[in-house]
Amino acid sequence: MSLTVLIAPSGFKECFSARDAAAAMAIGVRRAWPAARILETPIADGGEGFAAALVQATNGRLESVEVCGPVGVPVVAHIGFLGQETVRTAVIEIAAAAGLALVPHDQRDPATTTSTGVGELIRAALDRGAARIIVGCGDSGVNDGGAGMAQALGVRLLDARGCEIGRGGAPLAELARIDLSGLDPRLAKVRIDVAVNPHNALLGACGVTRVYGAQKGAKPEQIPVLEQALANYAARLAEATGVDVASLEGAGASGGIGAGLAAICGAALHPRYELVMHYTRFDRLLPQADLVLTAEGSLDGQTPFGKVPAEVGRRAHALGIPVIALAGRLGVDVAANLAHGISACQSIIARPCTLSEAMAEAETWLADTAEHTVRMVGAGLLIARRATHPERCCA
Repeated sequence: MSLTVLIAPSGFKECFSARDAAAAMAIGVRRAWPAARILETPIADGGEGFAAALVQATNGRLESVEVCGPVGVPVVAHIGFLGQETVRTAVIEIAAAAGLALVPHDQRDPATTTSTGVGELIRAALDRGAARIIVGCGDSGVNDGGAGMAQALGVRLLDARGCEIGRGGAPLAELARIDLSGLDPRLAKVRIDVAVNPHNALLGACGVTRVYGAQKGAKPEQIPVLEQALANYAARLAEATGVDVASLEGAGASGGIGAGLAAICGAALHPRYELVMHYTRFDRLLPQADLVLTAEGSLDGQTPFGKVPAEVGRRAHALGIPVIALAGRLGVDVAANLAHGISACQSIIARPCTLSEAMAEAETWLADTAEHTVRMVGAGLLIARRATHPERCCA
């Protein structure tokens, strides 16, 4: 019996990339069904691994760049340059310069973490002759609205006394004026396309602070403070640039860096899968599949709002192809995913363990769960075959 399996995972945050996830899942599928035809198309959602995924898909290259990390310590990030493009196109990911994984657990405080390194990456791309820059938003450890990025690109953020405000999300409450006179003039000549989750609002109950602040280390009492600081920042951006980021879809991406990119850099914000799927083989490979396996670190009620498994499910459902999603964690309202093209969900956790133990074993457990899943699918196919053609199944 032939079987074509399309493997299309996201990365597992702070654990391993989408490419590593796909490789682990392929190992499990081969163990379960050696004759299966396996198609792999790792999908980066804009976060960790975004630049590498697009570079790999286009036969481009990565270049290392040292920038300021989110806690002010230098980090080695990277810029990708795509192949097969008519104009010199750089691709950067915010996670490489301001990612949550770069913030030690005891220093996670979005009141102070900064996006400075993102601005330095953009400047480095300009120094290398980029005519177009693609920015992937996701997995950030900041909540500063791209203020640090703006400062790295020559913008002055001034308080009521005319002094520069400090780094991080909290000092935005003191912002009185934005001086754009020193903004890098090369930005006016470059096209910037940003891959965002359009559901990520800047402000409000569904805004970036209230949804992701705690994940980045904010204490409950800091949430309203950071929210008000971003509201002030949005007002000052509107005064300086005329862009109303408070109502802009995707402006809350990566701790509000989407807002800074749109207002200060003149960037266009795109639903991320419009960009991601353009550079991956997913839509070309999907019609060939009998089964799709996707994966992400966590599946819950938020997954349908722009996460990879739900996007995979939506596209596969349109073609009548079943999708099984594997995850390290099955969270609250995970069943909501069943209404978005996902046929079944399965945790990879093999035994009770700590988070650090789960992360250490994740690749092994992902491969094992892919194997068990395909064995179950195989059993189901045999049952269906027996029910349809019982004469062929008798010894």
